[in-house]
Amino acid sequence: MKKKVEKISKTEEKQLIEKTKKISMKEASTYSVMDGFGLRYITPYALAVGASNFYIGLLNSLPSLIGNLSQLFTLRAMKKWSRRKISFLGNFFQAIMWLMLIVAGSIYFNLNIKNQTSSLLVVIIYTLLILFGAFGSPAWSSWMGDIIKKDERGIFFGRRSRIAGAVAIISLLIAGFILDYFKRTNIFIGFIILFSIAFIGRMISAYLILQQYEPKFKQEDEYYFSFKEFIKKSIKNNFGKFTIYFGLVYLGVTIASPFFAVYMLRDLHFSYINYMIILLSGSLTSLLFMPAWGKFADKYGNKKVLQLTGFFLPIVPLFWFATIFIQPSLLVGYLFLIEAVTGVVWAGFNLAAGNFIYDAVSRQRIAICVSYFNIIAGIGVLLGSSLGGLISSLKFNFFGLSPILFVILLSAIVRFLVYILMGSKFQEVREVQPLGIKQAGEKIRHLSLSKFQEYFDIHPAGILKSKPAI
Repeated sequence: MKKKVEKISKTEEKQLIEKTKKISMKEASTYSVMDGFGLRYITPYALAVGASNFYIGLLNSLPSLIGNLSQLFTLRAMKKWSRRKISFLGNFFQAIMWLMLIVAGSIYFNLNIKNQTSSLLVVIIYTLLILFGAFGSPAWSSWMGDIIKKDERGIFFGRRSRIAGAVAIISLLIAGFILDYFKRTNIFIGFIILFSIAFIGRMISAYLILQQYEPKFKQEDEYYFSFKEFIKKSIKNNFGKFTIYFGLVYLGVTIASPFFAVYMLRDLHFSYINYMIILLSGSLTSLLFMPAWGKFADKYGNKKVLQLTGFFLPIVPLFWFATIFIQPSLLVGYLFLIEAVTGVVWAGFNLAAGNFIYDAVSRQRIAICVSYFNIIAGIGVLLGSSLGGLISSLKFNFFGLSPILFVILLSAIVRFLVYILMGSKFQEVREVQPLGIKQAGEKIRHLSLSKFQEYFDIHPAGILKSKPAI
């Protein structure tokens, strides 16, 4: 017997939507607990269980691709299950995987098996962890597309990211101190604490998903198109060109990004506190500038933000490469400043990329387009991380450079080529105010927090009224 669906009035639906927005802010915070205590420390965990650079590359590539490919099954699941149920199941099983990661580490620390068994298990379990999270992504994106109106997406997601970022920073800080303390006794206990907290955070996130309202949704088959069709038409249509650009950007970025942690912890011999400080700077500036980027994108367009931030992406690894000329005593402070700037850049790039999808894709096709977009990004991540892992695992120098430094330099070159060749191929999809090069330069020169707050009328407490890559 089918359950009778109660009809609600427009007023009641509006109230439920407003309630859902507030719960979504809280849910973002619980995700950030998992992020700060878990995701940010997965590479240090892999290093702690003896993972080689090859496994580090695998850890940062395979999960992304497998997870994004799982979204093809999400599209089928949306015909049978509600988007809320799909999102809940993804969060729930993702939480369980944090406990399984603890089990994998116990083989290395407790059973004293010092081969690559634990490393392989960490890669497999982390792949499942990312898979479960990715499985719910298209359903959640489609769901939020119905909840948040077009003209408020930049502001809403900017504010949501700011709240989430604040919680991530606090989590990141606490996690760093915990690991640094237990490094002197038993580092595995530190990771047990971190991953247990990540488990709890994601479980609460799953619970909050169930408390949110989902508007009625019916997947219409006439809007469906296969991944093969998407690939064929991608070169000719605007969203396809944007997707290819994003995938190539992530290919260039992930040639080096998985190995910055390796470079800091193994090559530069940073403590977990120093490692945490570097991550903190990027997270902090990303948190502060995310709402400003959202307002900027709403006014001047997401493409303009992607162009401005995309220009600086190739420069980031060059600053890291320059560490060979910096005195060891100044490295932490130097990288703190570099990551602070990087946080501003990635805050704008990621926010604009996400919002561009909502602008460029119809409501009926958001889920499927998000899936295909993520698959292309996952392929880019796999190729980039695999190449970086292969090169950084070699035992000889390149032109006098260590393998990791060569990987960092190569990443800068690829990022630059992608920006030059593909950065202007796609177009803005909505009417926005024009912003010339001279005006853009003026905005960048005045890119201080106080100026941004003054220009966009952002108040420090305003968010209370309502996640980089390197």
